[in-house]
Amino acid sequence: MTTSDNRRLHLAAHFPGVNNTTVWADQGAKSQIDFSSFEHLARTAERGRFDFFFLAEGLRLREHKGRIHDLDVVGRPESLTVLNALAAVTDRLGLAATVNTTFNEPYELARRLATLDHLSAGRAAWNVVTTSDAFTGENFRRGGYLDRADRYTRAAEFVATARELWDSWPGEAPRPVAHRGRHFGVRGAFTLPRSPQGHPVVIQAGDSAEGRDFAAATADVIFTRHSGLAAGQEFYADVKGRLAAHGRGEDSLKIMPGVTFVLGDTAADAQERAAAIRRQQVSPQNALLALEQVWGVDLSAYDPDGPLPDFDPEPDSGLAQGRVRIGDPKAVADRWRALSEAKGLSIRETVIETTGRQSFVGTPAAVAEEMAAFVAARAADGFILVPHLTPGGLDDFVDRVVPLLQERGVLRTEYEGTTLRSHLGLPDPASPLWKG
Repeated sequence: MTTSDNRRLHLAAHFPGVNNTTVWADQGAKSQIDFSSFEHLARTAERGRFDFFFLAEGLRLREHKGRIHDLDVVGRPESLTVLNALAAVTDRLGLAATVNTTFNEPYELARRLATLDHLSAGRAAWNVVTTSDAFTGENFRRGGYLDRADRYTRAAEFVATARELWDSWPGEAPRPVAHRGRHFGVRGAFTLPRSPQGHPVVIQAGDSAEGRDFAAATADVIFTRHSGLAAGQEFYADVKGRLAAHGRGEDSLKIMPGVTFVLGDTAADAQERAAAIRRQQVSPQNALLALEQVWGVDLSAYDPDGPLPDFDPEPDSGLAQGRVRIGDPKAVADRWRALSEAKGLSIRETVIETTGRQSFVGTPAAVAEEMAAFVAARAADGFILVPHLTPGGLDDFVDRVVPLLQERGVLRTEYEGTTLRSHLGLPDPASPLWKG
């Protein structure tokens, strides 16, 4: 089945958490806190020869109507602590933590990431994120937050400062760091020697023009939401086209959209399972929640199986806190109402139709073929798989799809290196040349 023009694809596993794809009511769902859950998914990903295991971040529990939103996960461990533990029960799998640049400091975080890189023999990664909302900022001493315009300038200086620290011990002894910038001042010697892969791999997830530039200048991997072929190709060409301006080659940045999957013995079986999963993901309560996020008012009196509201949303109501805004509420409401009227859909059916569709649905052979074709068409370099169940949601994929990808020659059968950079085909950062 192997052809010479098949491009190798990269795979990562996203631990299911606070998002609109995780199903907690399923009998197979288990704890999102017990270490056994993290270990199960990580061992499954390593058995499938995935590049890395990915943990998201949650610095504050989401609220709805002024109360903790109990349809979400309540309770979430700190990522780097979990990954340090996973380093002891995995051998080759990369370990990626999402850590915020708005509410951390470079020296302390660079030290924690370097520690993970040493403990794992060069498998650490850092997903760089920013926060621009006061709701999250209330949990931190500054009691505020960065203006949106400042979040990427701080993030860029944060990453650059961390890399100065990682580079400050190129030989047998450290060299003092003296950084003075707009956001940070660091003076002193770093506490750890250079790690096995030089620097932890840097991941970034911005989609705005500013975010794309930041990724082109700084990141090793970009985590994107563009899982459709045409949108993926546009994003891929745009971001890869920005690399040359930063003196980088096309292979220096890997583009990996977050995707979901549903497998079936036949195409019809897969579609039926996908529809059932969507109904689990969008319960009657979650359907009304999604509606309230758009309309910005209490809609608890509405029937999830009834029609959408006939009035316009209330912008900037603050009804939901801690969630990413989904776009212009009026435009979203108009689109949903038009779809509902055209197809005769209820509130719940409309939410199912418009949110969180599965990316790859079909037999294992069809999914393997579509994934390989997606990468061959340069819509991505690989995928970050987001299963809908914790922790066993990846089992079927590894058992049924991975062998087919390996037969096609697009996925490794064994790890060829020991570090995450080697898995991703990324060069080790050059060791600095010190004078004196």
